[in-house]
Amino acid sequence: MTHRVQLQPGAQRIREFIVKGVDEGTLAPGAKIPTERELVTRFSTPRNAVRKTLAQLEAEGYITRHVGRGTFVAGGMENPGVAVTAESVANVSPAELMEARLRIEPALAEVIATNATAADFERMETCLEKAEKATTLDEFELWDAALHQALANATHNRFVIRVLEMVTAVREQAEWGKLKDRIVTPERRIKYQEEHRAIVMALKERDAERARACIVVHLQHARRNLFGY
Repeated sequence: MTHRVQLQPGAQRIREFIVKGVDEGTLAPGAKIPTERELVTRFSTPRNAVRKTLAQLEAEGYITRHVGRGTFVAGGMENPGVAVTAESVANVSPAELMEARLRIEPALAEVIATNATAADFERMETCLEKAEKATTLDEFELWDAALHQALANATHNRFVIRVLEMVTAVREQAEWGKLKDRIVTPERRIKYQEEHRAIVMALKERDAERARACIVVHLQHARRNLFGY
């Protein structure tokens, strides 16, 4: 999952370098990020840790990576990244989270269907494609979380975005990660991907009622897999 494992000091400095640069404007949209080799040398960090950090930042919408061209600061993303800290939701259980999601997320279908832009749908498609190509559970969950963030951003409602950032923060807790590790089989991943596709397709067609129904089906399925009911 995106932040389940504590980042190494060098990887944390890389993250801070990029996130702070984006937030403060010193790294403008389209600016090229140093290469992996340069980041390894500059921050004294193993290459695999650099790659994981960049993958996280890409999933969160801070950067884009292009084979043969390099890594660049993303442009046009509304509120990239997750500002809510894990500590602020440390006592929320997975069961509490699922109950809240079943009450909140279906109601957002109409907001997204009404407010989402072409860029929002493009971002959703990227997340879907990356999740479908994921070769590990961690990589799949990285892009699964990114899709949920893309859906939140597509509301273009800052309060809603903030609420759903809290959902992401809870999903990054170790307790949630242990549950997912135990029950997310390759077969279930495929089913989740199909359900995600159905949600995004309904939203792209501006069919809020169908999107709402798809979200309910997906969340109920996830709850059954997690808790057996």
